Amino acid sequence: MIKHERLEKNTGLLLLFTLVVISIGGLIEIVPLFYIDGSVEEVKKNITEVKLDENYQQVLDENGNAVMVTREVDAIRPYTPLEFLGRNIYVAEGCYNCHSQQIRPMQDEYERYGHYSLAAESQFDKPFQWGSRRIGPDLARVGGKMDNQWHVDHLVNPKSRVPASIMPKYPWLLEEDLYYADVKAQMNAARIAGIPYSKTQEEYEANIERFGVDVANMLVIDLAAQNLEAQAAAGNYDMNPSRLTKMDALIAYLQVLGTMVEFKEDQGIEFSEFR
Repeated sequence: MIKHERLEKNTGLLLLFTLVVISIGGLIEIVPLFYIDGSVEEVKKNITEVKLDENYQQVLDENGNAVMVTREVDAIRPYTPLEFLGRNIYVAEGCYNCHSQQIRPMQDEYERYGHYSLAAESQFDKPFQWGSRRIGPDLARVGGKMDNQWHVDHLVNPKSRVPASIMPKYPWLLEEDLYYADVKAQMNAARIAGIPYSKTQEEYEANIERFGVDVANMLVIDLAAQNLEAQAAAGNYDMNPSRLTKMDALIAYLQVLGTMVEFKEDQGIEFSEFR
């Protein structure tokens, strides 16, 4: 039996035992991840889209109309180019310092924010934005709760919408044009990191099978700029259709948070009602 005094006096032995203890603790946390099935939930939804043949061409009926089919696809998708740049702005401005994106399975959180956060919802976030502080409210399900004008007003002058807010103002988001000349390069870097943006025909076809045609078209890297411009024009996120600003991108990102999974009204209460 090694006495504690001997460990304290022998630096090498103390270091060895410290490494052994840390290694055991690390293995206890890491090894189960390789054996637990379903650590990331499989979240599906049904979509109706144009039927494609084996060459991914539209199938037409005898009248020349596109044949529509309903099928099941993944509900959680990667961010579109505009949302992707908006997320970069969110991170760059340090929004995670005051806003978490992790609803915990507790009664008060369910009542205020809704269904607890799923691991699947963060599968394309690198890094994830869970956070550990809430100076402001959690934003995991903020998408669609307020309209674009509300977000513009709130970001330019938070007190105009929330009089008690201590959030700083971000007026330059409305004043500065969005730089997106390098959006293809940024999406390609994300692709290398494992986000399924498509560069090849094979990757594009895989995205069609996984997410559906409409989403797959938005994830094509070579079409990033035109997809970004089209979404900004259609969404008019900064309420100024004549310009494409940083505000467009950030609000596009905020408006998609928590909207990919559809929950029933009382879903999510089962793990929180007794806490």
